Amino acid sequence: MSELLAPAGNMDALKAAVSNGCDAIYLGMQRFGARAYSSNFDLESLKEAISYCHLRNVKVYVTMNTIVFQDEIQDMKEQVKLLNETGVDGVIVQDLAVFNEIVDHYMDLEAHCSTQMGIDDLEGTLFFKELGAKRVVLSREVPIEKVKEIRRKSSVPIEVFIHGALCVSYSGNCLMSGLIGYRSGNRGRCVGSCRKLYDCIDTSTNTSLGKSYILSMKDLNTIKHIDDLKGIDSLKIEGRMKEPEYVSNVVSIYRKALDGQEVDINNLNKTFNRTYTKGYMFHEDKKNITNILRPNNYGYEIGYISNYIKGKYEITLHSPLNQNDIIRIDHKNEDINLSVIKLYDEKNQLINKSNDICYIKIKEKCSIGDKVYKTKDIQYYNSLKEIKEFKRFDLDIKVYAYPQSNLIIEANGLNVQYIYQSEEILESAQNNPTGQEQIVKQFSKLKETVFQLGHVEFEGYNVFIPVKLLNQARREIVNGLYELKLKSKDRRVKEKIKKEKISFPEKKPYLTASVMNSDQYEACKEAGIETIYYQNVIRRNQNEYKEKEGELLIGGYGGIYKYKDTNPFVSDYSLNVVNSASIYQLHALKAKRVTLSYEMNEKQIKDCIQAYYNENDGYPSLEMIVYGRAPLMFTNYCPLKKLNQCGNCKKKQYELKDEYGSFPIVSHEDCTTTLLNGKILNLLDEMNHIEHVEAFRLNFTIESKEETIKILQIAKEKLAGSNQSVFNQNTDTRGHFNKEIA
Repeated sequence: MSELLAPAGNMDALKAAVSNGCDAIYLGMQRFGARAYSSNFDLESLKEAISYCHLRNVKVYVTMNTIVFQDEIQDMKEQVKLLNETGVDGVIVQDLAVFNEIVDHYMDLEAHCSTQMGIDDLEGTLFFKELGAKRVVLSREVPIEKVKEIRRKSSVPIEVFIHGALCVSYSGNCLMSGLIGYRSGNRGRCVGSCRKLYDCIDTSTNTSLGKSYILSMKDLNTIKHIDDLKGIDSLKIEGRMKEPEYVSNVVSIYRKALDGQEVDINNLNKTFNRTYTKGYMFHEDKKNITNILRPNNYGYEIGYISNYIKGKYEITLHSPLNQNDIIRIDHKNEDINLSVIKLYDEKNQLINKSNDICYIKIKEKCSIGDKVYKTKDIQYYNSLKEIKEFKRFDLDIKVYAYPQSNLIIEANGLNVQYIYQSEEILESAQNNPTGQEQIVKQFSKLKETVFQLGHVEFEGYNVFIPVKLLNQARREIVNGLYELKLKSKDRRVKEKIKKEKISFPEKKPYLTASVMNSDQYEACKEAGIETIYYQNVIRRNQNEYKEKEGELLIGGYGGIYKYKDTNPFVSDYSLNVVNSASIYQLHALKAKRVTLSYEMNEKQIKDCIQAYYNENDGYPSLEMIVYGRAPLMFTNYCPLKKLNQCGNCKKKQYELKDEYGSFPIVSHEDCTTTLLNGKILNLLDEMNHIEHVEAFRLNFTIESKEETIKILQIAKEKLAGSNQSVFNQNTDTRGHFNKEIA
């Protein structure tokens, strides 16, 4: 059976999910989780959550799916230790340092590979299977046929997202929030750059294709494909930032659908949605996967403005409207949002509900024909607030009761056994002896527990058992079974394994270059750059692994699995390496050099290198990008297709523009897209101050051959010791080098 995995941003949402039938919960702590702005859990509420869930046979997974800087490593280790001790079932991780901490030290705590790792193929799945992963959360872009193939061929439990908000970028491969707002998605602090308004510019003619929410994805909804999803190990609902009513609604509908019950799928519209897509998993047309008109709660249509009479707007309804509902009126593509405090009928009488025509006062100006949407159905919301036991577990008891003896009850429930023995000695009955009927009556009072009374056996003769004693026995048995259940799971720790130290002789720093076209390649070659990444780049996502010769630049874990035994390779920035443990792991996997993340500042780079030296008695072999337009995101979506410009990318150039700057669009042959930073990362002035980094990379993207030649010459002069500053305040950025990212 597929596990239904639900989000919990707080205890209320957790109880809402469990009471509606989820099999597992995922939640975050105050640190290291990719939803830093959710309420999240502290130690005490985590313990409460684990007890609540485990008593109901619901598993608990904790997200630690952010990158972890060097000065956080010790805190990370302490948190993992704490999670193991408190009984967490698994940890969802992005950073190799966290992954290895779990796999290397804990036997009963599972490491789950987050979608932030960007695993979208069999090779990446097998890579982490070999390293000890117990589950892989595949990228949302993987089609269902490939999901099932990966599951079949790898024999690794697979988790997929089935409902909720979508990232337009491949998860873990978006730097936009961090590089523009200094709040990183890889740190759980995404500012939602993709939900903003952008102007799309044809730079060939400097004409606008119009402003829109061009990067704002619809919400994922796969309820119509539930039969195709059955059999996948875990089905995950997104929503740790959502309110408990949202969690109740979505979990309830998917639970019923998975169980083969009839459901009204339109009820999904009654809690937050940005309109829906079936997602890449079910082959959604790239043109239909975004809602570029609005990024917020869409609601569902219930009627339209049909008249204006005596200071009130008339609404003709095709779905009911209740007092205190919240509605949205679409007026010339601008939203008017209001709570319906007062609702009138045609006689100007206040009413609580209308099914056909009603009247409301609206201070904003509306037009006849404006559509009306309901964004909050108050009655439906109130129905979602109830917390109930989704499933109760049998409490089987065998009662031994004889005069002049203790009351003894053998109780079985939750797969554990508890034996109760009273301190009190039972006496003979004077009139009415206690029988099985009285036992059943008192032990059926289990409403405040997870139990229902199951099989009852009674052995006794002419005995009197006080009701008070039976009630006391029931309470003690319930608490005893609870305690045994919660202590029944092993939390074993592995013996520490001494790792081989890996270090490299220091070399005089040199330049490398990555290029996107043959002109740039020729310019680099003519300039004497020995290491040029062009046809030998294996990107992080969407790969067909063909046989390659020579050294490779590999951006994803699947590529490392495929080529580590056949080709020398350099790991790319897209592996988000920010600590010494991750560098060590990649060197152990035969990486010739490890490229550092864009999201590190100068101090963090120094701390990381020093920690590696202390641990290995020598330095790592590192590469660092010091020039170029950073790739803000890599996406399977094509904004140009959405704007009916399909094919024009071959002859024109486009960019997105907002109040802060412009972002060039690079369209690839396979119709994937990279969005670049308009400002150029320029750390050429800093190169000679950065110690123990072997290779400094120049990243050429949309530069002409002439521009490429010019930059190459400047970089060579700077590396040779030139003191003349080449940083341009108007066009360049130092990225995170002098700023700490949140």
